[in-house]
Amino acid sequence: MECQVKWIGPEGMSFVAETESGHAFVMDGAADGGGRNLGPRPMETVLAGTGGCTAYDVVLILKKSGQKVSGCEVRLTSERAETDPKVFTRIHMHFVLRGKDLKASMVETAIKLSHNKYCSASIMLGKTAHISHDYEIVPE
Repeated sequence: MECQVKWIGPEGMSFVAETESGHAFVMDGAADGGGRNLGPRPMETVLAGTGGCTAYDVVLILKKSGQKVSGCEVRLTSERAETDPKVFTRIHMHFVLRGKDLKASMVETAIKLSHNKYCSASIMLGKTAHISHDYEIVPE
């Protein structure tokens, strides 16, 4: 996997990331760090990417298990170290799953498989952060 990140400069602290799959997005810093708030902070994209990674796994596992999942949302909250490097120290993931007759046991299994085996991002972040999760099922 490859990615290119370019500083938009010379004014500000905005960067454009271009991914191998042909997509681009802007990241920027806060005003107090020289940014102009034109996009998410780089560490916000790490957290969002982790949510996307685990949501992808959970939906795929549920579908392959024959569950009729129609929606999946992951709400992430985090804490970071106070000193540099300001790594994530705690991440909590709250899953909201929608579907018809979703089985709680299958949802729990899907989340655990993602957390412990498949989600590269959360497994990597788990080296510095305590990662917890819970879920709710919204029936249709």
